[in-house]
Amino acid sequence: MKLLIASDIHGSAYWCEKMLALAEAEQPDKLILLGDLLYHGPRNDLPRDYAPKQVIPMLSQWKEKIIAVRGNCEAEVDQMVLPFPCLAEFSQLLVDGKSIYLTHGHHANPDALPPLEKGSIFLFGHTHVKMDQMRGGIRCLNPGSVSIPKDGSHSCLIYQDGSFFFHILEA
Repeated sequence: MKLLIASDIHGSAYWCEKMLALAEAEQPDKLILLGDLLYHGPRNDLPRDYAPKQVIPMLSQWKEKIIAVRGNCEAEVDQMVLPFPCLAEFSQLLVDGKSIYLTHGHHANPDALPPLEKGSIFLFGHTHVKMDQMRGGIRCLNPGSVSIPKDGSHSCLIYQDGSFFFHILEA
């Protein structure tokens, strides 16, 4: 199975387009979105080409492949305009025999992990900083931010054949 994992689009049509161009090239089985899809939030500057109304149809084209969880910037109105579920606090997948837990990271995070078996994978966003660390036998990965990185590079993750790879959309 091939996954493209991204977080924190924050309504940027420019960066959403870059992410979806990667999805088009990679043809993942699933597009995992770890929250903060449309709204930039009160603590963030406006991202490049902030246009949530343009991001809606861009993401909607991928609705059959998207698994999304709620970020701290999602609201009920977002679910009214998106044709895929986006308000679940978390989701879980079994991929290639590995349990993968998906969340945004503003509640559960590497310092406050949910009860997971050792060997599980914990995917989260929220911090806008890439991460790949082991915590108590759990692999914790953060794809960074598609649109408002706090570590210098716009990024996402690709999972394929049991391995995760960071992909820099543009430094």
